[in-house]
Amino acid sequence: MSVALINASLFTGTEKLENKALLVKDGMISSIVKNTEVPEGFHTVDLTGLNVAPGLIDLQIYGSGGKLFGGLPDVEGLAQMEDDLLQQGTTGFMATAGTNSDDVVFKAIDAAKEYRHKARGNYLGLHLEGPYLNVKRKGAHPENFIKKGALAEIKSWVERAEGELKMMTIAPEIQDQDVIDYLYSKDIIISAGHSDASYEEALGFLNKPIQAATHLYNAMPPIHHRQPGLVPAIFKLKPYTSVVADGIHVSFPMIELAKRELGNRLFLITDAVTEANEGIYQHVFTGEKYTMPDGTLSGSCLTMLKAVENCVTKVGITLEEALRMGSTYPAELLKGRKLGLLKVGYDANIIVFNNQFKHHSTYLSGKLI
Repeated sequence: MSVALINASLFTGTEKLENKALLVKDGMISSIVKNTEVPEGFHTVDLTGLNVAPGLIDLQIYGSGGKLFGGLPDVEGLAQMEDDLLQQGTTGFMATAGTNSDDVVFKAIDAAKEYRHKARGNYLGLHLEGPYLNVKRKGAHPENFIKKGALAEIKSWVERAEGELKMMTIAPEIQDQDVIDYLYSKDIIISAGHSDASYEEALGFLNKPIQAATHLYNAMPPIHHRQPGLVPAIFKLKPYTSVVADGIHVSFPMIELAKRELGNRLFLITDAVTEANEGIYQHVFTGEKYTMPDGTLSGSCLTMLKAVENCVTKVGITLEEALRMGSTYPAELLKGRKLGLLKVGYDANIIVFNNQFKHHSTYLSGKLI
């Protein structure tokens, strides 16, 4: 079906437009015209008073709706995430699995491969956060499964994944260069996280070739005036950097600082989990956050749209820019995909929401969900 979305505030990823119609045909953005110039053959949807923007993209989420893929990976957990996220306006996500036993890593890889044939279209692949982390910055990751990367092992994982492993969070300072070079050669996004790197170490690997940094401030050395550490190096070299904008994992003034320093390289993730009482990741919901049973802060209870809202209402970022942080910038990190913009020839993945940040509807490849 060819659809024309009219009478909405249109956020394209590059500009805000009023009194324009967004034309969708064959799953793609076909044109943007005046409301009065919609061609014949298009079904018109009047969205007066609503906002239309590129569908949101979450590159780090562990689970949803009581199914924790990140700890107990299976196809059902991926289906739950995909369905739930589409109802929230998130039209792209990387299913994330945390540090775990080799057997669980294999299960995550196998589930990712199997689900590819069943996916509705917003599932982007697998993100492994660990196990190649630094024990000093383990956070909620179990120490007994954290290890240094081995080239033979990571080769076996990548080969088993058959292209489904899209991103890895590692502590680069403890890895051999051949592991990093191999991941980079396979076009896997390498993100520095759960790292205790010094400032000097980080200058040596950020953008060389580590393209990204995972959940800024969390599981990193705090900024110190005599030992600057990883965060100032990120501010200096500006890799694509994710942040959990819930005011709990990171305070809003520190997000404001990060935005000032990183500009269009700062993007939003949820790092969201769900309640679980099995496996090694038993997340307990306290009413505003998730913790491990011992009280260690774990994943968030954010949605991507709530993260956008927080950036606008709590940090003072414009709505246009907050939406870019939730879609355009993570899409840029993905490379080679026509996502994150409402631009001719791009996938018609769209979120519609009101001025109170309540989700109205989602279009995936031009189809109303």
